[in-house]
Amino acid sequence: MQVATRQGPAYGVARLTLAPNEPVRVEAGAMMAMSAGVGLQAKAEGGIMKSLKRAALGGESFFVSTYTAPQQGGFVDVAARLPGDITTYEFNPGRALFIQKGSWLANDVTVTVDTQWGGFKNMFGSEGGFILRAEGQGTVVFACYGALEVWNLVAGQSITVDTGHMVAYEDSITMTMRKASGGGLIQSFKSGEGLVFDFTGPGRVWTQTRNPTELIGWIQSFVGTGNSGSSPGGIGGGLFGRD
Repeated sequence: MQVATRQGPAYGVARLTLAPNEPVRVEAGAMMAMSAGVGLQAKAEGGIMKSLKRAALGGESFFVSTYTAPQQGGFVDVAARLPGDITTYEFNPGRALFIQKGSWLANDVTVTVDTQWGGFKNMFGSEGGFILRAEGQGTVVFACYGALEVWNLVAGQSITVDTGHMVAYEDSITMTMRKASGGGLIQSFKSGEGLVFDFTGPGRVWTQTRNPTELIGWIQSFVGTGNSGSSPGGIGGGLFGRD
């Protein structure tokens, strides 16, 4: 599989070019276009229980789509739900990559993707929880919300990242979680920051310039207010203004 990205960083699309009869696994619903003759089969990859865990805990679809190129080869274009960039990761033998839920798009069939407890959880339920662990041999394709930034940390070098802006990190990275502020819940409320990750190298960390959780909260602030769509406080007025 060869991967070429376009339309980034705002509305990334990845073209997966396949050799004759080559298969690729793709997140259900991520296909934007494909060449003639490409076959599609959707199934509960890894069995019912593994698929339930991936869907309920990992934020991915229950079914995984497998696209297979015809004898002359072909391509599949994939795109994420949210506007943002797309990138790829090539695995080294014995290494793994941790990916936030909702970011995985596709991978070679020689790569295994499973759900794993990330060792972190926001008590208010807004961020954190389970993540995806990808390992094997080949390429994985994942996306972000907004633009993508890559931090190459040397041994002992650290960076602190808000949990909602984390996209992925290599398993050579050491990760710990803590409250952003040094005080208690009151300080967290005042600062508007909850939990953060401290990443320490060596290895790479991928971050996104926008936070999906903040987007959800912003949308919810306009929903259920009792205002009409044309009023300044409603969806029509608050988001788009009046005619």
